[in-house]
Amino acid sequence: MATGKINVSVENIFPLIKKFLYSDHEIFLRELISNATDATLKLKHLSAIGESKIAYGDPQIEIKIDKEGKKIHILDQGIGMTEEEVKKYINELAFSGAEEFLNKYDDTAKDAGIIGHFGLGFYSAFMVASKVEIITKSYKDEPAAHWSCDGSPKFTLKKGKKEAHGTEIILHIAEDSEEFLAESKISELLKKYNKFMPIPIKFGTKTETLPKPEDAKEEDPAPTQEVDNIINNPNPAWTKQPTDLEDEDYKGFYRELYPMQFEEPLFHIHLNVDYPFNLTGILYFPKLTNDLNVQKDRIQLYQNQVFVTDNVEGIVPEFLTMLRGVIDSPDIPLNVSRSYLQADGAVKKISSYITRKVADKLNSLFKNSREDFEAKWNDIKIVIEYGMLSEEKFFEKADKFALYPTVDGNYYTFEELQEKLKDLHTDKDDKLVVLYASDKEAQHSYIEAAKAKGFEVLLLDSPIISHLMQKLETSKEKLSFARVDADHLDNLIKKEDTQISKLSDEEKEQLKGNLEEVIKDKGYTVQLEAMDSAASPFIITEPEFMRRMKEMQQSGGGGGMFGMGGMPEMYNLIVNTNHELVNEILTTKTSKKRERLINQSLDLARLSKGLLKGEELTAFIKRSYEMVK
Repeated sequence: MATGKINVSVENIFPLIKKFLYSDHEIFLRELISNATDATLKLKHLSAIGESKIAYGDPQIEIKIDKEGKKIHILDQGIGMTEEEVKKYINELAFSGAEEFLNKYDDTAKDAGIIGHFGLGFYSAFMVASKVEIITKSYKDEPAAHWSCDGSPKFTLKKGKKEAHGTEIILHIAEDSEEFLAESKISELLKKYNKFMPIPIKFGTKTETLPKPEDAKEEDPAPTQEVDNIINNPNPAWTKQPTDLEDEDYKGFYRELYPMQFEEPLFHIHLNVDYPFNLTGILYFPKLTNDLNVQKDRIQLYQNQVFVTDNVEGIVPEFLTMLRGVIDSPDIPLNVSRSYLQADGAVKKISSYITRKVADKLNSLFKNSREDFEAKWNDIKIVIEYGMLSEEKFFEKADKFALYPTVDGNYYTFEELQEKLKDLHTDKDDKLVVLYASDKEAQHSYIEAAKAKGFEVLLLDSPIISHLMQKLETSKEKLSFARVDADHLDNLIKKEDTQISKLSDEEKEQLKGNLEEVIKDKGYTVQLEAMDSAASPFIITEPEFMRRMKEMQQSGGGGGMFGMGGMPEMYNLIVNTNHELVNEILTTKTSKKRERLINQSLDLARLSKGLLKGEELTAFIKRSYEMVK
């Protein structure tokens, strides 16, 4: 058996880097600024522990564009490199200086904020440059070094001309990447990826207006001066302690994150944990609509203040991706492009922590200011209901603060709802039946009929409510939900309101026969019920189970379930035997008039249910005018 070491040829490594290392070529600027930040933070750390005699001062990273020379310069005032370090860190592909630095200063450098861990970031420069130069001088008392490479495995390394410590990267931009020589493009990338980098980043200058001198005339223009244009905020709100921030600070940071968002957030959640993983951030609850598809990809993921992605699925539980804000963690494993996440144990712990933190915040808001929480319920309910449906731990915690509003604007927790309804909404099997409306306007007549009987009607109108009700029914004992226009209302027990029918059994049989003869081809199951004489004569209901299955199919949750395909239309026609019109149907002398009364009453019930459309609606209107005449 032979063993050996595979030799990897680097002859074609640069074309591969250019084509495959990163999905977006624009990443080069983020990577190089990250390296410059690392170099600066290393100097800060060494100065703090006394290993560097150079004062740290107030260093900046500067970006310059040379349009005529087709070059981009990236300059830092950091730790710099000796000639030997250039050989080690630049010429040995994928050797990470940041990783070695962290290992060397393991105990003291863990909070230094060093970004790079892969050793390939520098080579992203070759995605846009035909030639790259490095001019660098170490903080140590050694000569500067000048490295140059044209994208082939060959390089030159000689003594450089640089007096101050730090590094300058010079990119000779390739013909196919000249878009990056536009100031607007670089400014766009700096704002996207480096808006919150921990070291100030200078890009050009800006004009600043100064106060007028005391002896200046009113018509004299105010003096101005050119100042450095710092494009980033090195100390964003999430890097600070919650005790150091006021409510206005959080709102100001929200406006900084989303300058085109004019509505204020409803409330925020400050994340700050350092064990068993490191994570900081601020999440905001914005006002939400019922459209789940337009809400996502608003949370920004950072790694040590470097923007990574706004696709945080896998880190943030899916139901919370509708929130906005920032999450920053050095413990989230990323691939070499830092664009996609690799699921592992640390990520799962982070996801669980965020879920728990959000649940605790919601519970605190509910307990401390219930009135305010109720006022915001319609704007946040979609997140909470989605969380209850998709995350078991969140479902358990949400029992304390999830609200169930009524059509009259009252709000109950589930425990309060059970207590209020236990003597009123119990069916023949001693099961609690919760009546609800999904559309207050469309189901108005049904709501009024239920309220007239003394029932409480909830208003549950989110797009996922059918799914959530299924979960609640399976997790709670003896509970079922029924929409107010469903067939369960007739089964609820309320003995004191029990009505006695004015019709004899013989008259009921005759009435049912008359009705079924007229509507036999329309697919309605006729049910006679003694109700208050003021209630509607005809009411159409739909079996709750069948209706809910159709809704779940339409929303994607039940499509194809049990091989159902298209669910059939099934309706019940509830006829109030105590109504005068029903009595007239029974006693009318001519079959033509009886048929007209039945069809008109049925169409009125269908109109109330939203089932009368097209030709049938036209025929109903024509018949109504004839009856008015």
